[in-house]
Amino acid sequence: MNSENFSASEKIVSPSYVRQGLQARRTHEQLIHLLLEKGKCPEQGWDESTIELFLNELSIMDSNNFLGNCGVGEREGRIASRLVARRHYRLVHGIGRSGDIAAVQPKAAGSSLLNKLTNSVVLDIIKIAGFEPVVIENKLEGDELRTDLQAVEKKIEEIGAENILCIHSTTSCFAPRAPDRVEELAVLCAKNDIPHIVNNAYGVQSSKCMHLIQQGARVGRIDAFVQSLDKNFMVPVGGAIIAGFNDSFIQEISKTYPGRASASPSLDVLMTLLSLGSNGYKQLLKERKELHSYLASELKKLAESYGERVLETKNNPISLAISLKSFDGRQDKSVTQLGSMLFTRQVSGARVVPLGCSQTVSGYTFQGFMSHSNSYPCAYLNAASAIGIKKEDVDLFIKRLEKCFIAFNKEKV
Repeated sequence: MNSENFSASEKIVSPSYVRQGLQARRTHEQLIHLLLEKGKCPEQGWDESTIELFLNELSIMDSNNFLGNCGVGEREGRIASRLVARRHYRLVHGIGRSGDIAAVQPKAAGSSLLNKLTNSVVLDIIKIAGFEPVVIENKLEGDELRTDLQAVEKKIEEIGAENILCIHSTTSCFAPRAPDRVEELAVLCAKNDIPHIVNNAYGVQSSKCMHLIQQGARVGRIDAFVQSLDKNFMVPVGGAIIAGFNDSFIQEISKTYPGRASASPSLDVLMTLLSLGSNGYKQLLKERKELHSYLASELKKLAESYGERVLETKNNPISLAISLKSFDGRQDKSVTQLGSMLFTRQVSGARVVPLGCSQTVSGYTFQGFMSHSNSYPCAYLNAASAIGIKKEDVDLFIKRLEKCFIAFNKEKV
């Protein structure tokens, strides 16, 4: 309610009680005012009542929620199911306009404001997280797979920089692959005037990955880096962040989207970050890093007890891998069965990579498919310490993985 409505309320309820309610309301409104003014993630997370108040305020700014609205177009934000309407807080017009996903939607001032604020808050979190087609071959250094820069330079010379659309590097990847040498690739791109796009799929949660991008942009060329919302912010699958260092380039990308886009990813991530606050997100980053060390330690103990080892991938801050050499000489079916056994034991995300797989995609055959290398020396299993993981997840995984090893060893006898 506004001040006039509170004044009118004093005729019905004791003025002292109404003033208490007004003060409580102003506390919520002050938090909202700071968000609108600063465009940054609040340090302390908001409670649900503040978030819902804010979303309802945004919602009534959209034309489909105007009292007496008369819509005669083909897209008027009509929702048949009340469940669906409540799920989306009646923010149903989406974001953007045909030809520019970043443009303000005239029918949806609330949804447009939601999108702009979400972009601003996410940029703040990216900074907090540590951010102050040519074929890229892989080079094996010990167990670790790294970008072979000489192969990249040779390929540029062979093809000619003017014939290369862009270089696509990666920061976040499955072990034993390490992040690409983004800084050196960025220097190569700047030197040869080649666009450079970075796949930072789940790298926001890693200060190491974010630092690689920051340094690459400082010493060379990075046009954009892309990351998933679900992998970094624990929201449903469906959204992504495209970030870069040149506003005009990002705006050009926005103009390639055909029509409006769903506001759901923006809604999900804004609600999540307002709930967590920047302090809550920092705590999750800290816990993830600590549990990566714990997972590595527990995997090492288990692997050594069965004659295996954790593959050394010191530059990969999220993903880990253990060898499956005891399966050498056995059918690939036995190796992939380990992944099935884990899945049936409700272990999701563990990834078994057998030896010598090949896969043909659009006429191109990839040797050693899934392993980042044509001929990696052993089969292996991946596990990751990603944001939101808990110690009990690690303990339960190790317990169930050991049961699978025991079962396989029995079969060998």
